[in-house]
Amino acid sequence: MADGAVSSDPRVQRQLDRLQWLSPAGDRLGLQRIDALLDRLGRPQDRLPPVLHVAGTNGKGSTCAVLRAAVEAGGGTAHVFTSPHLVRFNERIRIAGRLIEDDDLADALEAVLDVGADLQPSFFEVATVVAIRAFAATPATATILEVGLGGRLDATNIVATPAATGIAALGLDHQSFLGDTLAAIAGEKAGIAKRGVPLVTLAHPIEAAAVVERVAQDRGAVLLCQGRDWTIERTGDALRYSDGHGTLAIDPPALAGQHQVDNAGLAIAMLRHQTAVPVWDTALRRAPAQARWPARLQHVASGPLVDMLGRPFWIDGGHNPSAAAALADQFGGSRLHIILGMLETKDLAGFLAMLAPLRPTVAAVPIPRADHHSPALIRDLASGIGLDAQAHSSLAEALRAAPADRTVLVAGSLHLAGAALAENGSPPV
Repeated sequence: MADGAVSSDPRVQRQLDRLQWLSPAGDRLGLQRIDALLDRLGRPQDRLPPVLHVAGTNGKGSTCAVLRAAVEAGGGTAHVFTSPHLVRFNERIRIAGRLIEDDDLADALEAVLDVGADLQPSFFEVATVVAIRAFAATPATATILEVGLGGRLDATNIVATPAATGIAALGLDHQSFLGDTLAAIAGEKAGIAKRGVPLVTLAHPIEAAAVVERVAQDRGAVLLCQGRDWTIERTGDALRYSDGHGTLAIDPPALAGQHQVDNAGLAIAMLRHQTAVPVWDTALRRAPAQARWPARLQHVASGPLVDMLGRPFWIDGGHNPSAAAALADQFGGSRLHIILGMLETKDLAGFLAMLAPLRPTVAAVPIPRADHHSPALIRDLASGIGLDAQAHSSLAEALRAAPADRTVLVAGSLHLAGAALAENGSPPV
């Protein structure tokens, strides 16, 4: 099943099976199919509540979580479209604060596939259309769209006039689609820029920042860069955010990791530099502390897997070298044990290289219902760079064998993170 999409609801599963049968395998970029499909549905993308559109290699989902928290802290409601899901397809589509219900999802998938089956839309294109159709039919304060892959040719880029756009952290990932240099990837991400619309970015490396600036200028977007147009930093127990509108004291993020400070700043800057979504300083101040985003340095404190392990553990879905660098920063100085699974399309060697200085022990595991690097390969690559590594047949087996004197981290894949949350009985809600 594409993206590992399965459902316990028979009606939803029938439509997911149908989607798998109708849609070509793999990712496909381009706006022609989704444009034609939305035309047949009456162009619901033109009737969305104000759109906040976020791209990036890492951190875009966390940024979306802070955007949602800010809207809700101000008394509003937010539609949110994110990917991939961790346990249930429904997680991708949050309508005015609530995950789409199974009956509504089954009806929506059926309607979209009935109208557009001959177009052979991709799995992600159908998911995007289902979300846009649902969002256009329900009032909300804002619509938050997370780019799926790239930006310029991503299905979410069908929205012509967002209220604000943002680019989170950049790194090498999906090179076969986006290019094999940071500059090329930056150009694809910057493709969400729109004339007259704020394009807010983190402080990217020089070669990437130059490309983003050129694309923004060519498209007539209003570019606002971290470090030049806005800043955020820790000051004691709080954060201090500053831009041309003034300075705010911000509650520290609930999401773990220094990189979440930047993601919070990006969300705040996006909201501060647009006018379509009402924002209040008090809501912006509280938002980072109220944001939740599962499987991103998530500390799992209770559940059957915690009971099996005998202590809390961490889950992170990061799957590229940039994400591994953030993990190395978070767990520096710790005696770390990594339970690692990774899709076969991901840079396993680069991921391990970033974590190698921590000298972690490694337990390699398979990923259910996904094409993954074999545990034996993970073990051998880790051993080849001097790490103590073992292969296991399952996540549960690896947890049972985890050393008692090390911090345990399940990492390397959002698919593995979702499997861990499901086995622990703690799926996203």
